[in-house]
Amino acid sequence: MEKILTTRSTVVAVKEQVSCNLADEAVILDLKAGVYYGLNVVGMRIWALLQEPKTVSEIRAAIFGEYDVDVDRCQHDLLALLRDLEAKKLIRVSDDASA
Repeated sequence: MEKILTTRSTVVAVKEQVSCNLADEAVILDLKAGVYYGLNVVGMRIWALLQEPKTVSEIRAAIFGEYDVDVDRCQHDLLALLRDLEAKKLIRVSDDASA
């Protein structure tokens, strides 16, 4: 069952993957499914942040501070990417309130 993703959720990359940066893209290999995924420059930065457990709000603050983006757009796009990564089982989501 998917957990509800909020700004208080803690997210982290799963261990069953390997990734590398190629030019302006991150390439992720899901070791269980044998499928490759690619992320753009901003996605690559978010992926780097996901290598250690962080709250969604911590990631949002980092991206907002590094890129010229509206805070609402930043949050919307970040949540969309994290939901996609969760659906592909590339990240683990936990409810920070229960930690």
